[in-house]
Amino acid sequence: MSTATIRLTMAQALVRYLCNQFTEIDGEKVPLFAGVFGIFGHGNVTCLAEALEAVQDQLPTWRGQNEQSMALAGVAFGKAKRRRQIMVATSSVGPGATNIVTAAGVAHANRLPLLILSGDIFANRRPDPVLQQVEHFGNPTTSVNDAFKAVTRYWDRITHPEQIISSLPQAIAAMLDPADCGPAFIGLCQDTQEIACDYPAAFFEPRVHSIPRPRADRDQIAAAVEKLKSAKRPLIISGGGVRYSLAEEKVAAFAEARGIPLTETIAGKGSVTHDHPAHAGPIGVVGSSSANALAREADVVLAIGTRLQDFTTGSWTAFSHDAEFVSINAARWDATKHRALAVVGDALEAVSELDEALGDWKADASWTTRGQQEFAEWNKLLDELQKPTNAPVPTYAQVVGIVNRKAGDRDLILTAAGGLPGEVAKGWRVKEPNTFDCEFGFSCMGYEIAGGWGAAMADETRTTIVMVGDGSYMMMNSDIYSTVLSGHKMIVVVCDNGGFGVINRLQNFKGGASFNNLIKDSRVKQPFSVDFVKHAESQGALARQVESLADLETAMDWAKTTDRTTVISIATDAFVWTPGDAAWDVGVPQVSNREEVRQARKDHDQIRASQRVGV
Repeated sequence: MSTATIRLTMAQALVRYLCNQFTEIDGEKVPLFAGVFGIFGHGNVTCLAEALEAVQDQLPTWRGQNEQSMALAGVAFGKAKRRRQIMVATSSVGPGATNIVTAAGVAHANRLPLLILSGDIFANRRPDPVLQQVEHFGNPTTSVNDAFKAVTRYWDRITHPEQIISSLPQAIAAMLDPADCGPAFIGLCQDTQEIACDYPAAFFEPRVHSIPRPRADRDQIAAAVEKLKSAKRPLIISGGGVRYSLAEEKVAAFAEARGIPLTETIAGKGSVTHDHPAHAGPIGVVGSSSANALAREADVVLAIGTRLQDFTTGSWTAFSHDAEFVSINAARWDATKHRALAVVGDALEAVSELDEALGDWKADASWTTRGQQEFAEWNKLLDELQKPTNAPVPTYAQVVGIVNRKAGDRDLILTAAGGLPGEVAKGWRVKEPNTFDCEFGFSCMGYEIAGGWGAAMADETRTTIVMVGDGSYMMMNSDIYSTVLSGHKMIVVVCDNGGFGVINRLQNFKGGASFNNLIKDSRVKQPFSVDFVKHAESQGALARQVESLADLETAMDWAKTTDRTTVISIATDAFVWTPGDAAWDVGVPQVSNREEVRQARKDHDQIRASQRVGV
């Protein structure tokens, strides 16, 4: 073994190591770390930035406008790459670091990779307290970076330059592990970044990483086969893990060949096209009447790559108490939820083995037909809801329908919190697999435009279409400017319903008076609208206000021809929503002076009485 060494500062060594990590995508060797989103401050500008500047042609650094939004862009990039390639987000100490905590939560909840490198306090403590240091009187080793422990899969603080030799491989292993995938955080003490060390040359040898495919236990596969063979009304729930395993084609073919209706979670939507023969629609709270009708009657549910979030299960009211679950998941934690028969392993490999072991078994033809009939009825409802009318303000369904029709087959639709997740999950008809991104694991307002930047960067051969409500737009919009600067075009459709419309809906539905959600119901001197067109134009984007659905069609055609990020703003009805058929458990007051709340509580007690018992 060679004893050769290379003398570098810790920051220089870290950057050189990242530059020598590779992965394969579609048979092509590419950098594992595609780039760095960075905002520099005193905690990372003198050492880490010095190292990044020297390799900017190999590991490009992109300047963000807000630490949270640039990290969200990194999350969206990782999702678009289906966890095969990773972005880095770097910040200074203090508020620069804590701004990223929300984005780390998004990555953690959605099981997505992101490497976070934040400056940290001095390891030698000589100049303490340093600028932006939050002191903990009983524990001087604590900094604000400890906040990341709750929202990362891997956490470390580098207090000695040699520590990166063991830390960086572990961070990468966590981010690439199908079961443990999530963000990795490494705090870089300011004085440690500057220290020169004789690093082993072998540490910097190029390495090509691959995503492991853990096989399920044979007995688990055999038990799953027997469970499926006993089913009279089986149902598939396809989750995000199907897409990250690259198992879309296999799961789709399995469902069709076996005659099992296939439903999708929000994270899993886009694993099949809308018109796939086995497709039965999205399931759960923001799901379709077709999928939820089938869920109520299913006797065996095959959950593939889903963490069974409450919006998928209707807070565990969407299924019969007698329904049995078979859960295929790389993560043991997810596979064993709710007394499921756990098949712990890679989705592609597990479904392939399951398919082979099932022989010539197929679901009863009448059940297969039932799924197709339910989905046909759902499509009729969508057609009716999306049909243009002469109403003074268009509905979300109508706006989604037009944007969907104008989108190219490979164009990516991207959204997140508010009313749009429900509207696009229900109403967006996927034309090509992996063209749908709705961040709903953390339901993060502000992901939309920031995520659009990362997604546009991940694939410049298609157009990223961001749909965002006025509330989320106001919360985080500065990456419109980022995309203009970097040249990563996206189309942003702002649905302006005058505030936080969907939460106002929930407030009213549970008996509450409209309060502090819509602008007109908040403590303001006078309700007024933001001029989103002027605001977008001030950031260098092209923009247009549209007053009708016909204008929206024309504007979408125009937006496809422009040379930079283009924003379209349209007023949207805050009170008309696409219906859903699954319940959702939220807290409703046991006592109230409002009769509407008291009645809502009675109704909600019935919801809770229907919940399945489990964990």
